[in-house]
Amino acid sequence: MSGRLEGKVAVITGVGGGIGYQAASLFAQEGAKLVCADVNDQAGKAAVAKVVAAGGEAVYVHCDVSKEFDVKAMVATAEEKFGKLNIMFNNAGIMHPKDDNAETTEESVWDMTMNINLKGVWFGCKHAIPAMRRAGGGSIINTASFVAVMGAATPQLAYTASKGGVLAMSRELAIVHARENIRVNAICPGPLHTPLLMDFLNTEEKKERRLVHLPMGRFGEAIEIAQGALFLASDDASYVTGTDFMVDGGLRAAYVTPVGETKSIPPNSNRE
Repeated sequence: MSGRLEGKVAVITGVGGGIGYQAASLFAQEGAKLVCADVNDQAGKAAVAKVVAAGGEAVYVHCDVSKEFDVKAMVATAEEKFGKLNIMFNNAGIMHPKDDNAETTEESVWDMTMNINLKGVWFGCKHAIPAMRRAGGGSIINTASFVAVMGAATPQLAYTASKGGVLAMSRELAIVHARENIRVNAICPGPLHTPLLMDFLNTEEKKERRLVHLPMGRFGEAIEIAQGALFLASDDASYVTGTDFMVDGGLRAAYVTPVGETKSIPPNSNRE
């Protein structure tokens, strides 16, 4: 029985951990050949080694997504190594610990966040689209966030602005390229039990302040976002483009959350 991505070639950025690693593992299990990228070579190579050890076909490339030359070379690797590009998962991103409100966020933090989270996604789309034309179409998945559609009283202004930009850009690209068989969607994770957020929410008080607003009473797991990305990457989503695909435990839908205890992790979760 063939997988949902059999015969497809995918590029995934930020593969060194969290969503990126889980997506690489899942995409490979479903038959995709992978070009996996990260700026952290040690983590990225280790992730690819795990994918290959499990029977997947993957290569690693160093890529700082804020540098266009790196992104262009990353996409070229997919065509040179595997002959085409069908899936682009622009997942790499940062959440700077000094990102705060409009008055106190430093310009350097703002610029770094925009260069990686927004410009990096633009570079990924810019170079993936011509490759996908050559392949006869494809799927671009851009990692945005629930903060792209909601405000929060715990500010992370540069991050929020960058993810709002990712969402708006994804919508426009989806419409521009809809008749070229190129689908573009933004996946919007809710708060996740990953190092990116846990390093930002570095006290129990901060964690509980987030958990109280989550209808499911827990943080999401990286594998749960990867499963959403798999759907968007696959032909199962052939009529899905321009969406803000919410994978947020019901957060966006909530006005008042249910009565009951919160849980730091779900039962039987994959926390690797």
